[in-house]
Order: sequence, then structure tokens, then C-alpha cells
Amino acid sequence: MTTFQKLGFYATPPHRCNYLPEQDAVTLFADPNFPKNKRLYSALTASGFRRSGSHLYVPHCKGCTACISVRVPVDEFVPARNQMRTWKRNEDLVIVETPALYNQEHFDLYEKYLAMRHADGGMDNPTPDSYMDFLTTEWTETIFFEFRKNEKLVAVAVTDILDDALSAIYTFYDPEYARRSPGKFAILYQIAQASARGFKWLYLGYWIKQCNKMNYKSEYQPQQVYRNNNWHYCYTENEDECSLPG
Repeated sequence: MTTFQKLGFYATPPHRCNYLPEQDAVTLFADPNFPKNKRLYSALTASGFRRSGSHLYVPHCKGCTACISVRVPVDEFVPARNQMRTWKRNEDLVIVETPALYNQEHFDLYEKYLAMRHADGGMDNPTPDSYMDFLTTEWTETIFFEFRKNEKLVAVAVTDILDDALSAIYTFYDPEYARRSPGKFAILYQIAQASARGFKWLYLGYWIKQCNKMNYKSEYQPQQVYRNNNWHYCYTENEDECSLPG
């Protein structure tokens, strides 16, 4: 006899929003004790969910729809001129795919990135355990892309492999190389990798129009946004000009 389990979801109490501090947020989590695999993860991601560590979550805020899940149809992507310049600027980097295992060099770069780019952002003073718990989990197929200049580690892009897509989980880089726009280059590389692997999408997580730190996600066009339980094309960086249901 086969036993079927029903996936449950749990909402957090209201808490301060990390992106819009003047607002409270509520997060809906998939049952952390429910057994997960790539198939379930892919299905939830295609329904607007996001992974953080071992948790699959979606914003569930009353009266607020600011967090919009976005994905790039990789075979339709057309790089803008500034993105082509970013690509050429980084063509001298050596890129290596590595397993999602603890690496002291990676962790040292992560610490440096947080200290210089996200000080007092709630992620400072990481430990090796908190670092790995944030970026990886045992039920995902996760890879790290290393970006090196003359053997020096410039950036690491943490990427999940789904059934028909890649998901850009997190990128950290050496702030001394900020003029290269390594974060933006990492997305361009992930788009190229998704296409090369025959996948349809690169998921970028949540775009929040009112949050300047999230504005870069709207630059990868065309893209689709998840609204009203479906995906819709959005060809502009301004959500108000997208043909979206209300």
C-alpha cells in the first residue's frame, strides 16, 4: 500500500519587511518536515516560490504584492548594450563549476562581501555552518560557479538545477572588482548556462520595484513575472507599463 502525504504550508506572524522596512511582512513556508526533491522544488518554483537554505517560501503579505517572482526565458533573452559591455569586460575570467561543498576560500570571500556590501544587514558575522545552511540543502542539486582572474577568486554564483531551469540563488564577490559588475555578469553567465543545458528559464527570485537593490533584476529582457497564479511577459523595466492583470 502506498502512503501519500499532503504538503502543508505555514504562515509566519507579521514581522518587519527586510526590503520595505516601513511595512510588515508575512511569509508562507512549505512544511519543513515534508520530504522534498527536485520535482517538488521545480513545481513550487514555477508557482512563485523561492529557496533559502532548506526552506521553500513565498511572500504572503496582506494588502501588499510588491514581491514579484521573475524569470528569464533564456532562448529569447536579448542582451542590452551595457550588458554586452559587461560580458566583454569579464571575458578574461576563468569560470569553473564546482560542487556545493564547503570551501574556505569561498567562505573568506563571502565574509568580505557581507562586511563591505551588507554591513548591519542581518547577515554579518557568518559562521561556516550558517553559510552552508543559507546556500545549500541536502535535497537540492546545487552548484557553485567560480569566477577567477589570474587564479584570484573574484566571485561565486550559487545556482540550483531544476527540472527545466536554473535558479540563481545568491552571488557574492570581491568588492574590489565591483567595476566589473560581477553580480550582473554572473546572471548573464547563468542565462548562457541555462540555454546551453537546454533549459527554458533562469529564475531570479523576487523583484521589488520600490527597492533599489532589486532594480537590476528588471534589466534582463524579455522576462516573465508571476502574478495572479500565472506567468506574464513583461518587456519593460517599469511594472506599471507591463500588461499585467490587476
